Amino acid sequence: MGIGYRVIVRPALRVQDSEKAHGRALMMLRFLSANPLTRGMLSLLYRPRKKLTVKCFGQTYKHPFGNAAGLDKRAEALRGWEAIGLSFIEIGGVTEHEQEGNPKPRMFRASSSLSLVNRMGFNNPGSVKVASKLKHHFSRHGSPNIPLWANLGKSKITPLDEAPSDYAATMDRLWEYCDTFVINVSSPNTPNLRELQHDDALESVIQACQEVNSRHSKSSKTELKPLLIKIAPDVTDEQLTAIVHTARSAGCDGIIATNTTLERPETFPKGEEKVFTQTGGLSGAPLSNRSTEVIHQIYSMTNGEWPIVGVGGILSADDAWEKIGAGATLLQAYSGFVFEGAALSKSIVNGLDKKLSEHGFKNIEEAVGFSHRGND
Repeated sequence: MGIGYRVIVRPALRVQDSEKAHGRALMMLRFLSANPLTRGMLSLLYRPRKKLTVKCFGQTYKHPFGNAAGLDKRAEALRGWEAIGLSFIEIGGVTEHEQEGNPKPRMFRASSSLSLVNRMGFNNPGSVKVASKLKHHFSRHGSPNIPLWANLGKSKITPLDEAPSDYAATMDRLWEYCDTFVINVSSPNTPNLRELQHDDALESVIQACQEVNSRHSKSSKTELKPLLIKIAPDVTDEQLTAIVHTARSAGCDGIIATNTTLERPETFPKGEEKVFTQTGGLSGAPLSNRSTEVIHQIYSMTNGEWPIVGVGGILSADDAWEKIGAGATLLQAYSGFVFEGAALSKSIVNGLDKKLSEHGFKNIEEAVGFSHRGND
């Protein structure tokens, strides 16, 4: 898509309902990836040719870039994401129970400022149906050739004190099919969910998921699967320190920083007031600086010893490079795909390859955290 996407498709999307436009794009990706010929065309057009191999969480990634949760809640386009060159796929958020999410409209696009506001509310078919869909996909097409992650959310009907069993039930049903699990306690669109980021509540959720992980690992005689936590950007320094300490102590293998923000820019382009005054989480360009700041803080407090997945406002190779410099080993995008299209992966990976050469790094892993060492 590239320039064509920005010149033709993106303006056309402005006049469409944001959620419907996303659904059509996902349907098209699924359709084009269903046929070997068109799937090959997708790969030819969009798959990065550069290999920037990264080893993280005991897995090997072709490069550091994948999609963020929310782009493919129902695991509808697994072959499509792989075809356009992602190095890993994250499905979900998936909750134990099926739920419709919040009332529509619930997704809003501010194209001039490259921003999205959403209050989706974990709309998804539920863990039973998603597991069934993955089973069917694996039986027909085999497992993806790249790591498959699952984002775990809490069902809205589940009380906070029962959240551990809710997350654990979803992980239990998806464990066989997914390579890495993400505990999402940071979506702003499920009432009181962010309370689970703190202290005993967070520890209880992690422990419940670790018990599922351990049980499946023993019964299948395989390794434990990586378990990550996804946090909000709207935390104080003290809260961030406590979250990181709790998650590491409870055995989380890494962290995703960050989810969407409830904060809003002080100024924004005229005509976009209706978007920025909507209730929900803000993603895209305005989130970039804060998410990078959180990544930088986490890397510092963990001495770079705890893998960080950077997400928030990645729309270019420059954005991705800043996240790597702050301390991110892997990267994800959501809004970036909305505004830049399928060419985003190729653009970022090729751009990162140039950055490595310009700055004298041999590989991504050597570059991680360079801003802490005085390199730029």
